Amino acid sequence: MRTDPRVVARVRRRERVRARVRGTDERPRLAVFRSNRHVYAQVITDVSGRTLLAVSTQSPELRGQLKKSGDVGAAKEVGLLVARRCREKGITKVVFDRNGFLFHGRVRAIAEGAREGGLEF
Repeated sequence: MRTDPRVVARVRRRERVRARVRGTDERPRLAVFRSNRHVYAQVITDVSGRTLLAVSTQSPELRGQLKKSGDVGAAKEVGLLVARRCREKGITKVVFDRNGFLFHGRVRAIAEGAREGGLEF
């Protein structure tokens, strides 16, 4: 069990957010996770319980071109890449799941990149 108060607070926020946010087949959920080194984004449909696509700073398209993988610029590139892949699969609308993280910094950069890439949420 985690005892770090920051992690416990984030898990409580995540549960509160996930009580309201559900991804459907028409409007899947864009879930974001950030670690100290990398940023991850998944597009998930909760109805069938499938991950439609996943992008991170460790993806082959981004790994070579990023100077740093844990900063705001890298997060924006992840948002742009997830939007491009969603458009290829015919997904234009998603619901944003910040996963308990505050909507600031890298989480916000992913959202801005996804919006610039053409996703609506």
